[in-house]
Amino acid sequence: MTTLLQKSPMHRTVLNNGIVVLVAENPAADIIAARIFVRAGSCNENRELAGLAHLLSAVMTKGCDGLSSLEIAEIVESVGASLSADAGTDYFLLSFKTVTSDFGEILTLAGRILRSPTFPETQVELERRLALQDIRSQKEQPFTVAFEQMRQVMYQNHPYSMSVLGDETTMSRLTREDLVEYHQTYFRPDNVVISIAGRVTPTDAVALVEEVFGDWQPTTQALPILNLPEIKVEPQVRVKPVQTQQSIVMLGYLGTSVSSIDYAPLKLLCTYLGNGLSSRLFVELREKRGLAYEVSAFYSTRLFPASFVVYIGTAPENTSIALEGLRTEVDLLSTTEVSESALQAAKNKILGQYALGKQTNGQIAQIYGWYEILGLGIDFDTRFQELIAAVSAQDAIAAACKYLKEPYLSLVGQEEAINRAIAS
Repeated sequence: MTTLLQKSPMHRTVLNNGIVVLVAENPAADIIAARIFVRAGSCNENRELAGLAHLLSAVMTKGCDGLSSLEIAEIVESVGASLSADAGTDYFLLSFKTVTSDFGEILTLAGRILRSPTFPETQVELERRLALQDIRSQKEQPFTVAFEQMRQVMYQNHPYSMSVLGDETTMSRLTREDLVEYHQTYFRPDNVVISIAGRVTPTDAVALVEEVFGDWQPTTQALPILNLPEIKVEPQVRVKPVQTQQSIVMLGYLGTSVSSIDYAPLKLLCTYLGNGLSSRLFVELREKRGLAYEVSAFYSTRLFPASFVVYIGTAPENTSIALEGLRTEVDLLSTTEVSESALQAAKNKILGQYALGKQTNGQIAQIYGWYEILGLGIDFDTRFQELIAAVSAQDAIAAACKYLKEPYLSLVGQEEAINRAIAS
């Protein structure tokens, strides 16, 4: 079954074993990029094994059926290709890029890595040690500390409360057997999307994927059902005294998932508030008042309700006034309509950045594969742009009233400064 959706460069095919193959033919350069997505991110881990998907991504390319870590590296490097694995909250990803003539060889290698990783014990141990170093080094970054404590209080026992790396306790207890079990559970053809962009016809690409993956059969066992706890909104304050030269002041609000009708208005408000040098927060708190070393907002695209976060890095003596400034700017969204010109400028910015994010074969393979694995479908590319363009000032103020009222507050900085800010 192959369909070419209107306005989409992507051909979508579903193989008999359930693998979804997306192909965008782009003959501009003699290069092919591919992204192999698996519905298996940190959301699919048991809480006591947090960090498992990350460790799997680190060890995955370090040995597979008949090949050592070094042999895999030599095959990839001998043709100038690149290959890597990564884990996010909502999916696992194997990426590679190659010149057209070597695509079949590297796809075959990727197939072996995906289906038959060996997880050598020495590599598991090495990658776990490196992950623990990463976890420890993040504890020295005030922004990461602030976001970590914000996420934990906001999401409680939902998987989004944890870093993809897990923490020192969970990462330390992971074993090779855990990796094998997780791999056997989630890595199956009916849980995979292969997204390809470059100098290859859809017919040839699908034939190659069929050749490499066609004999991979799904098990009869049903996939585990994600039974996640409901996220209750109970705004709280968290402070972490740290001897540092700046305070991090962070406000967090529980937003929505990407499939909600309020997703587009919140995405637009985030861009208006904190994206770039012309954003409201930058102009008001940095340019006009000189309060910010850095100031920004972010609202991720997630399968489950995502956090809407605004933050400022400021001098310790300005902590209280910076907190007040942030609150004021966010609260204004619920009481004052964004002007038509400001709303249009935010739309132009978000849609312009979105268009620029689909320039390379890798970006094209990434974005369509990501939409497919999230269950949005490849036509979400067009729908996202239409949704953003359709947001009115009334939609924006309604979303602000619904989601951006009472914030979670996370403060990291010198003890006296952050305590004073809370007291005031």
